[in-house]
Amino acid sequence: MGQQSRTPVDGVLFDIDGVLVTSWHPIPGAAEAVADIRRRGLPCAFLTNTTSRTCEGIAEALRAVGIEVASDEVVTAGRLTAEYVRTTYPGRRVWLLNSGDMAADLAGIELDEADPEVVVLGGAGPEFTHRALSRVVELMFGGVPVVAMHRGTTWATEDGLRIDVGSYLPGIEEVTGVRVASVGKPALTAFLTAAELTRTDPERTVMVGDDLAGDVIAAQRVGLTGVLVRTGKFRQQVLELSPVRPDHVLDSIADLPVLLDGLTQG
Repeated sequence: MGQQSRTPVDGVLFDIDGVLVTSWHPIPGAAEAVADIRRRGLPCAFLTNTTSRTCEGIAEALRAVGIEVASDEVVTAGRLTAEYVRTTYPGRRVWLLNSGDMAADLAGIELDEADPEVVVLGGAGPEFTHRALSRVVELMFGGVPVVAMHRGTTWATEDGLRIDVGSYLPGIEEVTGVRVASVGKPALTAFLTAAELTRTDPERTVMVGDDLAGDVIAAQRVGLTGVLVRTGKFRQQVLELSPVRPDHVLDSIADLPVLLDGLTQG
């Protein structure tokens, strides 16, 4: 299924959750697929909206299940957001509303929940209470800018989907009349930043994801070759209803080496 164009491949970007692991347990064939990419000499980057762990924490978790990853190959929404805040709001105090400890990736940013000058919304979890989200709205009415680490709406766990920060943003924006800036996927700059990390031309870079809109179609919009896997948050009905088709669809990451064989022979 999908377009069958042949594009020489110089680098591969991987989503993590739902593609390589689910609830940090490896998806069959993931370690072997990543090892195969490395044997080919292709640079890799791991582009994820995971906000519950730092870049080093993610790399450690992947290595623990046999997937060899270096921390500087991991591009998290937190890492991208930290750079955005440092550049756009230098020196301002930040209230970080997030499920998980991202402090290490936010080094140099002053965190101040009591008197913030910027609000950063990370991954949704128990911290996203009615009171907390109501305070975000009140701060926005007071002119405090809000930045979302990403606009992802769900993530996959072993016992089903969980809604994420992107599920809350439309309501907040409707109430305040203000668009919340977002940094991670599906923001197009996230894919370009990750491709830059691998030092590859986007048109010769493959993006593998389980989220049709947030991973694959968004990557295709900036010239990457999109590969959708039928694991994680993949749902067949979403694919069938989409007016935009992924370049390629695979049953799982285990099938990536065979796909690359075909692409590189083109």
